[in-house]
Parts: sequence; structure tokens; C-alpha cells
Amino acid sequence: MKYTMTLFRTITTSCLVLLMVIAACSDPASDDGPVDPPNEVSLSEQNLRRAMELTDNAVAAHFTGDGMAMARYYNPYTNVRSEEKGSVWMYTSAIEAVNAILRALEAQKDHGNAALYTEHFNKYSELLHKLYENADYYMGTFQLTSYTQNKEWSVYGVNRGGSKGSAQVAGIENVYDDQMWLIRELLEAYKLTDNAAYLQKAEYLTEYVLDGWDCTRDANGAERGGITWGPGYVTKHACSNGPVVSPLVWLHELYKDKNDEVTYSYIDADDKQTRKTMQVKKSDYYLDFAKKIYSWQKNQLLRNDGVYDDMRGGCSPGNPQTETINGTLYRRGTTCQDRVGPAITYNSGSMLSGGADLFRVTGDNIYLEDVSKLSDASFQYFAKLGQTKEGYYTYDISGFRNWFDGVLMRGYVDVYPAYGTTANYINSFQKNLDYAYTNFLYKGFLPTNLLVGWNRDNGKNNTEGMFNFAFATEYAVLAQYELEK
Repeated sequence: MKYTMTLFRTITTSCLVLLMVIAACSDPASDDGPVDPPNEVSLSEQNLRRAMELTDNAVAAHFTGDGMAMARYYNPYTNVRSEEKGSVWMYTSAIEAVNAILRALEAQKDHGNAALYTEHFNKYSELLHKLYENADYYMGTFQLTSYTQNKEWSVYGVNRGGSKGSAQVAGIENVYDDQMWLIRELLEAYKLTDNAAYLQKAEYLTEYVLDGWDCTRDANGAERGGITWGPGYVTKHACSNGPVVSPLVWLHELYKDKNDEVTYSYIDADDKQTRKTMQVKKSDYYLDFAKKIYSWQKNQLLRNDGVYDDMRGGCSPGNPQTETINGTLYRRGTTCQDRVGPAITYNSGSMLSGGADLFRVTGDNIYLEDVSKLSDASFQYFAKLGQTKEGYYTYDISGFRNWFDGVLMRGYVDVYPAYGTTANYINSFQKNLDYAYTNFLYKGFLPTNLLVGWNRDNGKNNTEGMFNFAFATEYAVLAQYELEK
């Protein structure tokens, strides 16, 4: 009997405690819905923490030594990194990821999460500095004959040299689009850290890139326009024009309240041969070039289905030609205009970002109309619902397209403030990343195919360094987007 009464009191007490918990959880005084579990974080913070996790693991796996030599491939299943070194473009993808994380950390601080900013910002600022310092292994110096001058330049080559400043950069050893992606990240780094050295290098590389603008004149005196893939090429690519539009707008914004001037060279429209120079305000110069380059690509490479082709000018002669004018050697303009595809995501993505920035600073509705149409057309063209997995959109990931696709996503994010429909397009990237993270994350790495996963043959699971950083960048960009949308 004593045992029975004790058991009864125990059960009764337990029931009362349970009823009190239930009552507390269903307090009618609270109409805010379910209470979040104490350890739950916002989607923005979750995205950012995943970006940092992916970046940290990629840095540890792909970079070695004080010189930050980057292995192109790493296999998390075999723990083997390749002997092949990443190109400067691949190296820049790491800088891009770190900048995106720093931007997202600043956004967290601005929205009340100062603790996360304080915990991580200095760490990634220091990593950013180290990456830029060792990017000098890709730098070299050469003499270039361009459309208006002969000048020595120190720029980034495609391949890493044996020591800082020793890389091969002449002819086809450097390309303008590599400089453009670095300009973009240098300006981002300047805005994040206020380090003037980043701005100085960004402007120097911008001068070099704009020196590649074909300012020779046609029979009507109009500039032929367009920037070739590199100084050793005659083809004018979407990838060597569109990516510089946004950085030019940002430079315009940095100088719009200042009187700083720049000297630039051009060819006279009347006699079509005489080279002249002019002093103009930097703010006007950068914005005018942003408009010119955007207009050239729109007029020359926009397809009937609303997305962008790859290039113009793939016909002979295949090497740059020169001519002597008044005793001085100059590069001859490109007259060959054949048009070549295919449409690739980043060529549309860079124009989305560029058009969004031009609309933001000019208020000209033509840019809003452009990016709205391009957003819809590009998603319709590139995103295939249910092709790989029901309910998810598949993007082509052949070649380097995993990184290219991230440029498209960033374009949608840049357009979103002016055209909210892109939220649906942005969400497709969030879903794909989350599906892979939930189902396939292995030792801090995501597979190349986010919707299919890893190869059953462990030896075939090499991951591109730039893809690992691209996924991190996407998560960091989405972190900022979730806070600011």
C-alpha cells in the first residue's frame, strides 16, 4: 500500500509539471506563433556560417606554404591535392569568397549581430591581405603596343610564376577578364577595409583594361568599340567586357563628389588616325566608359532569345595586326565581326549586375527594362525544373559553369531591389545549396554536382578549388541578401 501511494504521488506530480509546461507553451497572451528553439539561427546567419565553413576547409585543402600556392584540385575522400596550380582566375575565386564573407559580416553587424562580426571580421581581413600579397606570384611586366600608345605594364598573368613579379604576361599570357575580376574584388576590398592600396591597384588595372578598348574609327568616324579577350587576341568576348561595367560604376561613385582628373588617349573622329589626349573628371570618365561598354555588349552580343552570346571577331587574321601612323607603331582595329556562341550564364550575369548598377546611379529606366527582361529570359534559358531532381532547378555545370552560375545568381541579387521577381530565381540557388549541404556534405566539402552528389569511386571525387570557393561565395551573398531584402 505504501508503495502504491508513493507511486501515485509521483505520477500525479509529474502530470502537474507536464500540464504547467503545456500551459506555458500555449499562453494565450502570446500571439506571435511558435517560439524558436533557443539554438536556432536565422537563415542569413546559417548561410554565413556555412560560407565560412566551406571557405575555411577550401583554404586549408588548396593552399600550401607562406606563398599561398593554390592546388587546382583536392579530393576530400583521398585527401590528395593536385600538383597542378590554379590559374589567377581560380586564385581570385578565393578572394571573392573572403570578400563576400566580410560583406555579410558587416551586414550582420548593421542588423544587430555585432558578436558574429567581432568574432570573425579580423580573421578574414587578415586572410584577404595574405591572399592579395601572394597574388603577386601571378604578376609580371611587359611592353604593349595598343591602339593609342606603347607602354610598359605590370599586370596579372594567367599562370603563377616562380617568384613574385616573375610571371609570364606578354601576348596571350594575360587576359583582360582576369584583370576585371581582380578589379572588382580590389574595389570590394577597399570598401570593406579602407586600405588605399587596394584602390590604387584597382585603378591601375582599370587603366590597363580600358587601354584595350578598340577606339579605332570606322568609315563613319564611330569607334569600333569592344575589348578583346586579351592583348594577344582579336576576339571581343562578353567575358572581357561585361565584368568591368559594375567596377566602373563603383569608381564613378567613389569620385563623384571629387575633382580628381584622369588623362586618357583617343583617336580623332575626323581624320580617323590622329591620336589625342584629354583631361576629364574621373567620375565622368568612369561612368561614360561603363555606359559605352554596356552599350557595346548589348548591341553586339544580345541574342533574339534575350541572353548573351559569347563573342565577336573569331575570323582571320587570328593575331593582332599593327600599323604605323606618323612614324609610330599602333595596334590596328578589328574589322572582323562574325558572331559566336554559346550563351553562358556568367555573360548574362555580369550584364545583370552592370545594368542594375547603371540604373541605380543614373535612374535611366532603359537599364531597368534591360535587367528585368534579361532576368526572366536568362532564368527561362538556363534553369531547368525537374531535370535532375523533382522540385529543383538544374543549371549546366559542365566545364567551369559551376563558377559561371554563381555570377548569374549574384546578378539576380543585384537586380532584386529594382525587380523583385528575381527572388524566385535566387531561391533556386538557395535550395540547391541546402540540398547538397544536408545530403552530401563530406569533411566540409560539397560535390561538384549539388543535386547528384559524390561519385561511388572515391578516386573520382576531385573538386575544383574555384567551385569550392564559388559555393562559399554563393552562401555568403545569400546571407547578405536575406538580411537586406
